Order: sequence, then C-alpha cells, then structure tokens
Amino acid sequence: MSEVSNTIEFELVSPERLLKSEPVEMVVVPGAEGDIGVLPGHSLLIAAVRPGVIDIHEGGQVRESIFVAGGFAEVSPERCTVLAEEAMLVTDIEKEAAEERLQDAKAALAKADSEEDGDTVAKAGAEKELKTAEAMVAAASAE
Repeated sequence: MSEVSNTIEFELVSPERLLKSEPVEMVVVPGAEGDIGVLPGHSLLIAAVRPGVIDIHEGGQVRESIFVAGGFAEVSPERCTVLAEEAMLVTDIEKEAAEERLQDAKAALAKADSEEDGDTVAKAGAEKELKTAEAMVAAASAE
C-alpha cells in the first residue's frame, strides 16, 4: 500500500485565470450542502460550491481565506480543484462596496418580483446575486 502525502494539491480557477495552485495541508470549501473539509486521501467527489469563503489551513490554523461566488469543486485523493465564478482574497473585499452590491441585489430582486410578466430567469439571477452579495458582506464583516 502506498504512503499518503501530508499535503493535497489545491487549485482555484476563475474564468479569467488560475488563481492558486499549491500544496496545502487542508482546504475547506463552502459546498452547496455544507462545508467540505478536504485532506490528503479524500474520496472522489464533485460538488456545487455556494457563495462563501474557502479557508486554506496550515499548522492547524487558517492561513488564507478566499471569497468565491459559487462554482464547482472536484476532489480526488491527491487534488482539490475549485472552478469559481468569481474569486478574491477576503482581505481585498471592500466592505462598503460589498454593502452597495447587496443593496443593488435587493433592488434588482424587488424589481424582478414586481414585474407583471414574471420573468423567472431575471428573478433567478437576482436571487443568485443576492446570495452572493450576502455572503460577500458576511466575509468582509468577519475579517
């Protein structure tokens, strides 16, 4: 039986570029059904990622926190790859801009709710943006 490494390769990819590619001790991903802690040797998994914060752990502590606006995660025993719709370091989030985004999302949802033709695509997009903005404000507030 082969020896299991004490790190797992973590990759974070946004539509624009590869944001992270490094060995980590543990990464915690905000899965759609709950947080997913990934350690070396993890079983195979593909999961939706909800808006929230990815925490990279080292030495039993969070070394880095990255906000993601959703996406997908693929996990194997050697690697965790997150394909994120949008990503940024939590320390780079400007709280005022995040709160403004939240207000805009609430306004867009209110507008979509009030439209008579019932555009379900617009409403779904507004609801998704609201969840993303709420998670971004929460991440900025926790910093």
